[in-house]
Amino acid sequence: MKTVIVACGSGVATSQTVASKVKKILNENGVKANVEAVDIKSLDHYIKTSHVYIAITKAKKQYDIPTLNGIAFLTGMGIKEETEKLISLLKS
Repeated sequence: MKTVIVACGSGVATSQTVASKVKKILNENGVKANVEAVDIKSLDHYIKTSHVYIAITKAKKQYDIPTLNGIAFLTGMGIKEETEKLISLLKS
């Protein structure tokens, strides 16, 4: 099963909210994936086993996996486009 990682500064409030929304969206679209919320300091550890990274804060470096805009899932602005990208990435 593929893994989606959601990271924010503390790994508590914002990333948990986005991870919950992403889980709901994936369930509604019949896509199975693990969705984990972590703090930005732990990102290097978790990114190694993840397939998609949803960024809420800007990371200090680039990663070799697809990165989506987490603010879209938080605010709803641009969520359709990011959702389409996410589903496409997880189904491929």
